[in-house]
Amino acid sequence: MKYSSIPAAQSVVDHCKARGISNIIISPGSRNAPLTIGFSEDPFFNCYSIVDERCAAFFALGMAQQLRKPTAVLCTSGSALLNYYPAISEAFYSDLPLVVISADRPCYKVDIGDGQTIRQENVFEKHIGYSANLKQDVVHATESLMRYDPDQLAGLSVGQAQAQVQQFNDAVLDKALNMAFMDNCPVHINIPFEEPLYQTADEPSVVPQIHFLEERDKPAPSAWEEYKNIWKQAKRKMILVGVLPPNTIEREFLDILAADPSIVVFTECTSNLSNTNFFPNIDSILAPIEKAGNREELFGLLQPEVVLTFGGLVVSKKIKAFLRAYAPVAHWHVDKRRAYDTFFCLSKHFKSDPNDFFKEFLDRTTVVESGYKAFWAAKREHYRLQRERYLGEIPFTDLWALGHILKSIPKNFQLQLGNSSTVRYAQLFDIDPSIGVFCNRGTSGIDGSTSTAIGASVYYKTPTLLVTGDLSFLYDSNGMWNNYIRPDFRIIVINNDGGGIFRILPGKEETHNFNTYFETTHSLNLKSLAELYGFDFEEVAEKDELEDTLLQFYKASERPKILEVKTPRLMNDKILLSYFDFIS
Repeated sequence: MKYSSIPAAQSVVDHCKARGISNIIISPGSRNAPLTIGFSEDPFFNCYSIVDERCAAFFALGMAQQLRKPTAVLCTSGSALLNYYPAISEAFYSDLPLVVISADRPCYKVDIGDGQTIRQENVFEKHIGYSANLKQDVVHATESLMRYDPDQLAGLSVGQAQAQVQQFNDAVLDKALNMAFMDNCPVHINIPFEEPLYQTADEPSVVPQIHFLEERDKPAPSAWEEYKNIWKQAKRKMILVGVLPPNTIEREFLDILAADPSIVVFTECTSNLSNTNFFPNIDSILAPIEKAGNREELFGLLQPEVVLTFGGLVVSKKIKAFLRAYAPVAHWHVDKRRAYDTFFCLSKHFKSDPNDFFKEFLDRTTVVESGYKAFWAAKREHYRLQRERYLGEIPFTDLWALGHILKSIPKNFQLQLGNSSTVRYAQLFDIDPSIGVFCNRGTSGIDGSTSTAIGASVYYKTPTLLVTGDLSFLYDSNGMWNNYIRPDFRIIVINNDGGGIFRILPGKEETHNFNTYFETTHSLNLKSLAELYGFDFEEVAEKDELEDTLLQFYKASERPKILEVKTPRLMNDKILLSYFDFIS
C-alpha cells in the first residue's frame, strides 16, 4: 500500500478512516493527487470516480441520504470546488452529513495571478456546519516555503513548526468530522498543497491525534410537564410531518397518535409514515375549503389549538398559508438541532429525537374526547372518492399519468422524486407504504435529482425508480455519466415540453416571453441521451401505451431503462386546476 509523502494528506485519510467514512467520491485533478493516492491505495475506502463535480456532490448526497452517515467528495483547486455548492446547500437544509474535501494552492499563490486558484477558505461559510482550513506542511517543499512565505516558520525550526502544524490540523479535522456526525451537516476541509504532489512513501510518516465526539446531554423531560398539560387539554391538535427517512418513528407512537380523536396527523409522501387514520393528501383537504362558500367557517373548524411538527421541510404551500393565516395558540417543533418558524408562531423547540420525545411525552397523555379528527376524516374520504371519479374521466395528462405511475410501482422499491411539478403531483396520491420516498426538499432545486437518485441507489437493497420532469432530467443529464448505475435503475421522465409548473402558478400569460423565459419550451430528443449513456429507452404518449409499457418496465434487464411519458403541454394546468374544483 502506498501513502502520499505529504503529512496533511495522510492526516485527512487517517481521520476519515478512524471514523468509518469509507465512501469517497473523487473528481479528477492534479492538486488533489496526494489525497487521491491516499484514499484509492487503501482498500478500506470505496472510491468512486465522477468527472462533473456538481453531479459528484449530489451523488454523494444521495449516498449519505440512504446510509445516514457521512460521505466524502474530493476535488482539485479552483472553480471545481464551487460546483459542489448546490449539493452543499441541499445537505445543509436537509441535515445530511456531506464531507467536502478540497485541495488548494498555498496561501502565497492566491490572488497573484496563479492558474486554477481562487479564495477557497471559508467559501461556503453561509451554508456549512464548519470550515476546517488546514495549514500547509513545512516539512514538504520546505525550500518553496522558505522562499515565498518564510514567516510561516516564525523563527522556529522546521521540526518545531511542523509539530504545531500537525497539532492544529488534527484539531480542526476533529472538529469538522465530529460535527458532521453529531449534527448531520455538511463540513468543508480545505488543504493547501505545494508541489511536488505525486511523491509516495511505503510507510506513513505521521500518527494523527484523533479525538472522537462526545454525546450531548439530553433535555430533562421534567421540564416538559407544562406542555404535557396543554396537550392533554387541547381538543384540536394538529401534527404536521415533513421529510423523514422510512422507519424513523416507532410504530407504537404512531398508533397512539392515530387513535386519538383530538389529533389530525398531516403527512406527505416524503414523510414516509403510513396509517389509515393519517391524512396524507394535504392539498386535497385544503383546496376544497379555499373554494367553499363557507370557507371562513371551515378554516375555523380546522384551525388547531396546538401544532406539533417534526421532520424536514414541508412541500405543501397550502398548509403553510393556512397556518400563517389561522395561527394556532402554540407551535412546537421537535428536532435535536434546529426549529424553523415556518408559520411565524413558533413557541417551543424541543431539542430531542422524535422517538425520545414521544416516549416521554405520550406515556402519561390521556385521550381527549373530540370530534376534530372524525369530522375531517369524513371530508378526506369524500375527497378521495371524488379523486377516483375524476381520474376516470380525464384525458391523458400529467395528473392521470402520475396517478397511474405511482400505483404501478412494485412493492419495496425506492422512489426518488424530481422537484417542482413532480413532487407536488405526488402529494395528491397514495403511495404503497412499502415504498421509500425521497426528494431533495432542502432547497427544492431541480439541479441534482438524477445524480442524487443514482447515488442513493448504490447501497439500496431493492431497485430505484426516479420520476422526474423533462427540465430537471435535462439539467442533470451529466448525472448519468458514471460507471455506477445498476441495471435495475429506472427513470420515468414526464415530458410536457417545458417547466409546466409555471402554467399553474399565478401570472401565466400565453406570450412569447412566457414560453421562452418561464416555461422554457424545447424539442430535445431524450432518446439520444439514453443511447449516449447506455440506457434502454421507450416513449409513450397515450393511456394504453403507458399501461402496457409499465407491465414490462420494472422487470429485470441487462441495462437501466428510461421511459419518456409525453403529455400535452397546453392541457396539464387546466386538468390540475379543474381537479380541485371537481373534488370540491
